[in-house]
Amino acid sequence: MIQQAKFQIGEIVNHLKFDYRGVIFEADAVFSLTDEWYEQVAKSRPPKDEPWYHVLVDKAEHSTYVAERHLITAGDISEILHPALEDLFEYYTKGRYYSRQVKM
Repeated sequence: MIQQAKFQIGEIVNHLKFDYRGVIFEADAVFSLTDEWYEQVAKSRPPKDEPWYHVLVDKAEHSTYVAERHLITAGDISEILHPALEDLFEYYTKGRYYSRQVKM
């Protein structure tokens, strides 16, 4: 059974285990990377059959791939700092980023 994603693209989240903030720029209904990546990186073995998210990390230059169970909605919804923001999102308003394809 495939779960519906809890978070949306453009939403600002916090990682529960590693205490960083970021913005979701892509979502997968289920884990979509390689088994090798999962074995090497996903040490807590989160479920592969639940949503996973690509996240731009605040005040960093990298992104992460995170299982839904490790994320919560951020309490601090101020803008994040990341060099790829302008490539992925057109604007920020009221605690959320909006991509070029999404209009208010």
